[in-house]
Amino acid sequence: MRNVIQSPVSREERDRDMTENAVEYLRQGGDSFLTTSVDALFNWSRKYSMFLYPFVTACCGMEFMSVAGPRYDLDRFGCALPRFSPRQSDLLMVVGTITHRQAPVLKKVYDQMAEPKWVVAFGACTCSGGPYNNYATVQGIDTLIPVDIYIPGCPPRPEAVLDGLMKLQARVQNERVPADGRHVETADLALPVIEKPVA
Repeated sequence: MRNVIQSPVSREERDRDMTENAVEYLRQGGDSFLTTSVDALFNWSRKYSMFLYPFVTACCGMEFMSVAGPRYDLDRFGCALPRFSPRQSDLLMVVGTITHRQAPVLKKVYDQMAEPKWVVAFGACTCSGGPYNNYATVQGIDTLIPVDIYIPGCPPRPEAVLDGLMKLQARVQNERVPADGRHVETADLALPVIEKPVA
């Protein structure tokens, strides 16, 4: 058996190989101490400074107003001042019934929002169509846009809304936003053909 004598690798070559491996690891999406710390800092700041866009269409709007009032104090979550421009907001709260006629408007508002963006479905009609199982009502906005938090109820109590916001904050704190954004913007909304419900 032959003894193979390996040539000693110089320290510079070893350091260069380690650097190339580290750069390749980061290029393929790996984490380093610096990037995870920066992500944690960004997520902490996003968690307490959500700019709210209320898309209020129906009776759940009264309950939303009570949550935004001084008794329940939405300001604790950094959501106090609603923005009525989608380009200045990152939290879309869809409150109330969405009809197929309103669906393209909702989709356009969602597409105009800046990344990263989150969506909260507020109330039974928004989550699943509620009692309106007919040709005019969208049976859940998740058929149009991705939803992060569902708050069921007809209407949901303010405590349920605050619980949903705290769950969204926990999700924002732990998420990692990819370079190309969280949500891929889809093509123009093609409304499905809805058959008349059978009685």
